[in-house]
Amino acid sequence: MIVVERTDPRHPGAVALLQRSHALMQSLFPPEDNFYLDINDLAADHIHFFTARQGDSILGTGAVAIKDGYGEIKSMFVDQAARGTGVADALMRQLEDAARENGVTLLKLETGNVLHAAHKLYRRHGFTDCGPFGDYVAAKSSIFMEKKL
Repeated sequence: MIVVERTDPRHPGAVALLQRSHALMQSLFPPEDNFYLDINDLAADHIHFFTARQGDSILGTGAVAIKDGYGEIKSMFVDQAARGTGVADALMRQLEDAARENGVTLLKLETGNVLHAAHKLYRRHGFTDCGPFGDYVAAKSSIFMEKKL
């Protein structure tokens, strides 16, 4: 059974996954197009960080940052061995629930243009393409998406 729960992003299992996520992003995109948050930044009060686990094994991470007028999905990552098992879907449902609990009616995200599995996940959950938002600027390696809750 997949359990999704609010977690300190500095938990060793979360740190290990986040470091792998960051390394992947660094290998795929130029530094100026990497918009992931540092692990300590994920502990900010306006960010709700979650992990998905089976037993004691943390298999995925995800966060929603509560912004002025919307929530932003951040740090979605699933261990390669757990992909296709429902971990990402469970995290997305929890992130949407957390956003609603905080009065958010619009979710937004930025993802990399070559992360095709992520695009499929987000579209499956009702996200559609949109333009840059917040402090983002258009970049050829970025795709921006949103979903009304």
